[in-house]
Amino acid sequence: MFSTKSDCPVPFDQQPLNEYLALKESFLFSWSMSPNKYFIVSLFYLFSFLFIVFSIFLFLFTNISNLGQFFLLDLIFSNVVIFFLFIRLYLGWSYVVKRLMSATVFYEESGWYDGQVWIKTSDYLIQDRLIGIYQVMPFIIRIKYSCLSICFNFMFIFLFTSIF
Repeated sequence: MFSTKSDCPVPFDQQPLNEYLALKESFLFSWSMSPNKYFIVSLFYLFSFLFIVFSIFLFLFTNISNLGQFFLLDLIFSNVVIFFLFIRLYLGWSYVVKRLMSATVFYEESGWYDGQVWIKTSDYLIQDRLIGIYQVMPFIIRIKYSCLSICFNFMFIFLFTSIF
């Protein structure tokens, strides 16, 4: 369901609506747009998988004798990977929403040396802004809150690190 309109000089792959649709269909970004229940369950499974993988890695390649330090280091590694995943999601969606909300579109016809700017018509502008506000922004907000919860996890981990 890609958009093709004849009055737009922007190449097909660089049109903001088509960038949004391509990003929406990719695996990682479609996961971020899933319903809340599926998103949270998938995040829990991902965290559990990372926790197990890092615990095996830490068990094989380190000789930490304190179980509390082992557990906290495992939590830190798992949270860091998930934090970088959310940073990637945030950067991808924020780029697309910036292009959807903008009244102009910068595009390149054949290479880096021939950049052009196209001013959106009112039809394009209204359509793109509606998609940006009502379909992309809720997921950007969800990703921001998820990053915030991971930052709180880091605070609690570092708080407990001082105990051990």
